[in-house]
Amino acid sequence: MISGKRIFPVFFVILIAIFLFSGSGTLSLGAQEALFPSYGSGTVEVRLYTDYFCPPCRSMEPEIEPILKNLLKKKTIRLTFVDVPFNSKSPLYARYFLYSLAKKNDVEHAIHVRNILFEAATRQDVNTKEQTEKLLTSKGIAYVVWNTKPAFDRFNAMIKADKIDRTPTCVIVKRGKKEKYVGKPDIINALTGLK
Repeated sequence: MISGKRIFPVFFVILIAIFLFSGSGTLSLGAQEALFPSYGSGTVEVRLYTDYFCPPCRSMEPEIEPILKNLLKKKTIRLTFVDVPFNSKSPLYARYFLYSLAKKNDVEHAIHVRNILFEAATRQDVNTKEQTEKLLTSKGIAYVVWNTKPAFDRFNAMIKADKIDRTPTCVIVKRGKKEKYVGKPDIINALTGLK
């Protein structure tokens, strides 16, 4: 089953995301632009589109983590995590994911924070800014509130360019050729094929 049914056209979702994904900033503009969940130096670009409230995304995450880490270690890929706001609560989670990168922006930390947010989405008991802050603090995750608009502008451009209308989706760009994989089995097979 693939989550993220198109209730609204993707264009509408992107416009909502631009509005919701802005935050009050305390970092310099240069620091804000550097905070983006993109890791690795490989020649193959991997863009992973997920929503914290998407059950297939949640179940896929533990299975692809070791594959992604191995590909990053071997310098095969450049990985970008792109949060897609199909659920009304997703912008809050995505914003705090980015806030956490202000303190530590490496792939291990990013995956750890994503796992915490996926778990919270499963329980569905973290619905406000205060609850999200309490959750992160209780897990030892430091964060800095900053203007996330530059990051979400990049996310929105990727969502539009890759025509994302459901999650999970993975876009792999290899030797100038772009391939799109939708759903857990296809994504796992595609990533495993990059080894």
